[in-house]
Amino acid sequence: MSTTSIGREAESNVAEHLKKLGYKLVDQNWRTKFCEIDLIMSKDDTVYFIEVKYRSSSKYGSGLEYITPQKLRQMRFAAEMWLSSGKWAGDVQLCAVEVGSNQGTIELVELV
Repeated sequence: MSTTSIGREAESNVAEHLKKLGYKLVDQNWRTKFCEIDLIMSKDDTVYFIEVKYRSSSKYGSGLEYITPQKLRQMRFAAEMWLSSGKWAGDVQLCAVEVGSNQGTIELVELV
């Protein structure tokens, strides 16, 4: 199984988990030639831009450690691109989810 397909499976699992918690899937793997967003979900009056980080082990650090200042800038840019389409007028939140090979607990972490 390729890393891309493993990542897509992790994203789908996160989306399904969050749906059970009352989130609605707005878009998955939204892309332009400049940027991408793994998951866009909404709940109440907030849209969540979610980066899913899969790691088969913590040998090289956790998935959340890979959200560097540069990655955070890329996420903000992608969110701004999506928002510029006028599809949302409510609150927004950048988030990340770390998924391990056991894909047990899924926790949505809000980013600054």
